[in-house]
Amino acid sequence: MVQLHRGAVVEAAVAILDDYGLADLTMRRLATALDVAPGALYWHFPNKQTLLGAVTDRILAPMEQPAAEDHWAERLAELAHRLRDALLAHRDGAELVAASVAARLTASPVREIFTATAQSAGLPAAEAALAADTVLYYVLGYTVDEQSRMHMDSAGALPEDASPLSDPVDASTRFAFGLRLFLGGITARTALRNDP
Repeated sequence: MVQLHRGAVVEAAVAILDDYGLADLTMRRLATALDVAPGALYWHFPNKQTLLGAVTDRILAPMEQPAAEDHWAERLAELAHRLRDALLAHRDGAELVAASVAARLTASPVREIFTATAQSAGLPAAEAALAADTVLYYVLGYTVDEQSRMHMDSAGALPEDASPLSDPVDASTRFAFGLRLFLGGITARTALRNDP
């Protein structure tokens, strides 16, 4: 029997998430996929919540890569788009990450990365943290809605006029517009602070 490693457990959990969705990511299904007794998983994760936190960290791993943009607004936009892409890369990714962020189950530095970027705009630390939370929750909320609509549409549960395919504005354009509003708000806030 192959020795079970924490990383292998997380990767198997991500595979189940992608194939079956969050509702079917159970410890029993995970143990079956790994060909181990369910109790073997508890060596690595004391409960399902800590497992979900580790899966969230795996989904958010791309956020730790350095941003290419230098200017704070372009960097924050790049990071917000990267977060949305990371969430959309996994079935129910936005729902899982939103729940893990709300429950403080993730060790990902995504919040700190957004805060540092907002602070580089000239906001004081407390306001930068609030701005970071605002952008983070915008991305999470937008993407939860986006993924929910995609799942409902693929299941035929949306009326034709509510389908994402019938929307004259695509999801990426809509997301980018909302993000620009947030960035404009930060710009206006820093201008007020710097106005003598």
